[in-house]
Amino acid sequence: METCKSHFLMLLPLLFLSQLLTVGSVDHYRYRAPGSIRLLPDTTPERHLQMAAGAPFKITLFADLHFGEAEATDWGPLQDVNSTRVMNQVLDHETPNFVVYLGDVMTANNIMIENATLYWEQAISPTRNRGIPWASVFGNHDDAPFEWPLEWFSSPGIPPVRCPQPTTSYSAEEECSFKGTGRVELMKNEIKNNGSFSVNGPRELWPSVSNYALQVSSSDDDKSPVAFLYFLDSGGGSYPEVISSDQAEWFRKKAEDINPDSRVPEIIFWHIPSEAYKQVSPKSTIAKPCVGSINKEKVAAQVTETGIMKLLGERTSAKAIFVGHNHGLDWCCPYNKLWLCYARHTGYGGYGDWPRGARIVEISEKPFSLRSWIRMEDGNVHSEVVLS
Repeated sequence: METCKSHFLMLLPLLFLSQLLTVGSVDHYRYRAPGSIRLLPDTTPERHLQMAAGAPFKITLFADLHFGEAEATDWGPLQDVNSTRVMNQVLDHETPNFVVYLGDVMTANNIMIENATLYWEQAISPTRNRGIPWASVFGNHDDAPFEWPLEWFSSPGIPPVRCPQPTTSYSAEEECSFKGTGRVELMKNEIKNNGSFSVNGPRELWPSVSNYALQVSSSDDDKSPVAFLYFLDSGGGSYPEVISSDQAEWFRKKAEDINPDSRVPEIIFWHIPSEAYKQVSPKSTIAKPCVGSINKEKVAAQVTETGIMKLLGERTSAKAIFVGHNHGLDWCCPYNKLWLCYARHTGYGGYGDWPRGARIVEISEKPFSLRSWIRMEDGNVHSEVVLS
């Protein structure tokens, strides 16, 4: 379960890593995963992925892994092992061309030291070890400030110093720093990995960092787009849970630039659902036109709507939005001409005891189609839906 959420927690001074670090440019390089993808020189979309001839392009979504949760207990590290097992099972069954980490990769508010990048590396390792490219967006827990568990407080109200065992990567002084790792530093660390397609978004949008676009290109012509993938940072943790009006304006300009006639289908990923998800949410059981298997909680939406849904609703090219955040929801429902979809809770960290799995998204080129289903840890498949 998610810990340390009580309103009765005593708030102690915390040291925060600045979100305004200067990040150097990312070198662009060519990359080909076995039989499917290559990274092309930088153009208007930040990076390109190319489809393999005669095959669909398959994306696996890993949502709400919550690595590092309750790291000072026996329970927490075991959940990370279980989460890794889920990812391995899904990747072995699906052999996707691309993976999206859909936020809450970690539970940073449970990580007492500046070792969050170690948990991030652990979370992406099943994908990286197979040579599968991936990209990430941030969730509300990925850079949340550390919260002191109530059980740590002594009778005088002073928490004892509790530092984990030293590692080879951090000095003893850093082990007890309690300052956490911010979005910019997390992204800077991730994009050093060969195979990561994540991008530090426009500086003017910071501390909202994971805002960028990728192009899926035709197998016949690497300059011919089959689909555009947009990634947006829905906030939370170090700042409010919102996609800002500035982000919406960035999306509008980016879409007009790379897809001016709305000819190319667009697929959008962020972590926290918008208010529109409340409008289409099944009231009890999931019935057509919605498709899914669990509807066990209310939609926990962003704090306000500032324009992104209006933009997407007006774009005929926008096909589907994929989010995480609510562990007890896995449905897809239509919203005007757009589909609003949840992923499936992948990690054993985080609240809820529903069986774990991952949403799969499949793009076909000729003719274009967008399909999705959920692959469970035990190998079963359900909730197949055509989204175009």
